[in-house]
Amino acid sequence: MSETRTYAIIGCGMMGREHMSNLALVPGAELVAIADPFEGSRKAAEYHAGRLGQSVQLFDDNAKMLAATKPDAVIIASPNFTHFDVVKPVMEAGAAVLLEKPMCTELADAKALAEAVRGYPHLFWVGLEYRYMPPVTRFAERVHAGETGDAKMLSIREHRFPFLPKIGDWNRFNRNTGGTLVEKCCHFFDLMRHILRDEPVRVFASGGQDVNHLDELYDGEVPDIIDNAFVIVDFAGGARAVLDLCMFAEGSEQQEEISVVGPTGKLEVKIPAADITWSPRDRSGPVVTHVETPAEALAAGDHHGATYFQQLHFHRALVEGGEPHITARDGYHSVVMGVAAQQSIATGQPVDINFED
Repeated sequence: MSETRTYAIIGCGMMGREHMSNLALVPGAELVAIADPFEGSRKAAEYHAGRLGQSVQLFDDNAKMLAATKPDAVIIASPNFTHFDVVKPVMEAGAAVLLEKPMCTELADAKALAEAVRGYPHLFWVGLEYRYMPPVTRFAERVHAGETGDAKMLSIREHRFPFLPKIGDWNRFNRNTGGTLVEKCCHFFDLMRHILRDEPVRVFASGGQDVNHLDELYDGEVPDIIDNAFVIVDFAGGARAVLDLCMFAEGSEQQEEISVVGPTGKLEVKIPAADITWSPRDRSGPVVTHVETPAEALAAGDHHGATYFQQLHFHRALVEGGEPHITARDGYHSVVMGVAAQQSIATGQPVDINFED
């Protein structure tokens, strides 16, 4: 059976071009088309495709692209607030879908899409790719193997740079992104669920916009996106998790640090160092293990190889008729957690979570 499958990408900004680079590394993945309404983005994608040796058709209209090329799979990397509307005609066309995070910016839309996907006969995968950073993948495997014992505490710290510029600076406003804790942190809420293999029941958060974008003005409006927060999450099985986010810490040595503590010890992983440290309670450690990521995967994007490995798994599922690793349900739950955290900051109160799925 041929392993070649055709792909199209909707949205060819920075993330769309990252997908282009990673598709070029996947045997059997043939990128045939790109759609984006902005000429500048199409020109950038055309130039990028040339550098990668890809021959693609460019469209300014998604429907025309779907009709003309009939791709086997579509990667949706358009702005967050467009996802709900953009994905509908792709599903109507019967293509497999890799939908970038967050699945939707509105809770009702995320729920409606998760319900619609239940009856969808084709592959539907949400791009919460942080699971696929090789050091994080290995870290989660070791937690799941019981190295720490039953996980009691999970900590995720991301200290990073501010949001990058986008076309029309759409990512400067909550109405377009869903809010920072949806737009950016759905990745980390998904990791919490994935690592703990449990569901959240309560969220309490404190955060604000204290440094970034306060001197910017768009049509007379100052951006309203949070740039730092602490989020505490209680899980049904009794574990607790915390997210420590700062988006004005670009001088940090490590961008992400994740730790799990259980009755037998502590595991932690750092990115980009790619080191996993095991610190058992008997003080026989620490033991540090380095996890290598192929250079070509690191060079193909800004997510420590995660996009590449996710694309490999997606393509394998597409060829073999397999199930998605990251489902619409996962995407919906990550949005629920982000919305709850945003609500907690706005009200100053904890928010109980009861998933309606």
